[in-house]
Amino acid sequence: MSMKKLTSRQQLFLDFLAKHYANHGYWPSIRDIQDHFQLKSTNGVLGHLRALERKKYISRVPGTARAYHLTKPGSAPVKSAPIHEPASIPFAMENMLEIPIYGSIAAGYPDGVESSGVVAKLQIDAETARVRRKDGIFALRVRGESMVNAGIFDGDTVILEQAQPRDGDIVAALIDGQTTLKRYIQKRNQTPFLKAENPSFPNIYPITELIIQGVARSIVRSLA
Repeated sequence: MSMKKLTSRQQLFLDFLAKHYANHGYWPSIRDIQDHFQLKSTNGVLGHLRALERKKYISRVPGTARAYHLTKPGSAPVKSAPIHEPASIPFAMENMLEIPIYGSIAAGYPDGVESSGVVAKLQIDAETARVRRKDGIFALRVRGESMVNAGIFDGDTVILEQAQPRDGDIVAALIDGQTTLKRYIQKRNQTPFLKAENPSFPNIYPITELIIQGVARSIVRSLA
């Protein structure tokens, strides 16, 4: 079955997608497309992407709700970027979030390593990230193995939300001036403490202060 003819504008969009992939090895983000075509909002980008989908020039990535990849007549789909490249995760058509990554966090013994600001940005849809709002969302890269029994491994990227923790939440915490990723335990009439999910690491009790910086909502993992 022949593919429907594109308008000149749609062809420009398709050419940009293909050229970007050929030059960089991964998909452009929604923001990349918006900036390239100097559009005032993402609505214009999404409208053209939906048109390309209707005309069968892009198709949904299997197993996802709103992620897409490029197709070519008579050839296999162009692969989307690997998951460990934050800017190259297949773009979602709605509810796309651009989440700042503020360096790393120890998932082991707490340490005094401080964030140097935004080191990268992660583009992912709100459903996958398991968050409902855009404000107060950030990400950190995991260093260490104290949370392996919770399915969080060294090298993962954890997406967090600034929120009030509940008993059992996994949190990024500042405890006595040092940071760590642990499970927050709050029992009635007891001082809250941090629990590791690896028997090789002890529970950690605050001496002076325990400040919760974010509650973990989801994990992004490299498949490489």
